[in-house]
Parts: sequence; structure tokens; C-alpha cells
Amino acid sequence: MASFEPDNPARPVGGVRLCSLSEIADPGGKSFRFRDGSRMFAGFVIRQGEAARGFVDSCPHAGWPLAPMDDRYLTRDARHIFCAGHGALFSLDGHCVAGPCAGDDLAVWPVEVLGGDVYTV
Repeated sequence: MASFEPDNPARPVGGVRLCSLSEIADPGGKSFRFRDGSRMFAGFVIRQGEAARGFVDSCPHAGWPLAPMDDRYLTRDARHIFCAGHGALFSLDGHCVAGPCAGDDLAVWPVEVLGGDVYTV
């Protein structure tokens, strides 16, 4: 998987509670935004059962956010993450399977589920 800007001061440190896992549709996604001065970190979490995966909300092809609206990351059948900018499709583990960035990966934002809540790592 691709990495992200580890020196972005807006990226939350490990141990930050993001939400309860039950706040994310199964399967589904949820957007998160953090700001530090003029810097912003945008990420999202995809839920699949009791598992959660985090990604930086940035298309590897163009750098823009993937979702047209907050929390709208999955295709209608919930089988893929969808980039609204150019229609790229990513498997739920972040690997691009169709579109101009085929073969690329979304940048991982490490998260974990502890006691039913989603936290940054």
C-alpha cells in the first residue's frame, strides 16, 4: 500500500477515537477531516463486518478527494470504493482494479477497532 504524508501536522496522532464502529454502515464508509493551521488531513474509514480500514482521502491518480459527498465512498453494490472524479474502482483493501490508476493503491491511514470504537494508530 502507498504511504501518506507522515509529516502533515494535521494528521491525528495514534490513539485518537474517531467514532463507534456502529456509526459506520456495514459495509460503508465515513469521512474524517482534521485541521492544523493552514494544513488539512482528510481520511476515511471503510467498515466491513467488524473490521475497519483507513485510507487517506486522495485519489492516487489526481490527488483530489474520492467521494462526491462525505461518507459516500462505496459503489451502490458496496463491492468497491469509487472515485467520483474519474470513475476508478478500488477493492475494499484499497487496490485500484479499474480506471486510470489501475494497479495503484490508496494511501493507508492506520486505524484499529478496540472495544467497538475506531481509533487512529
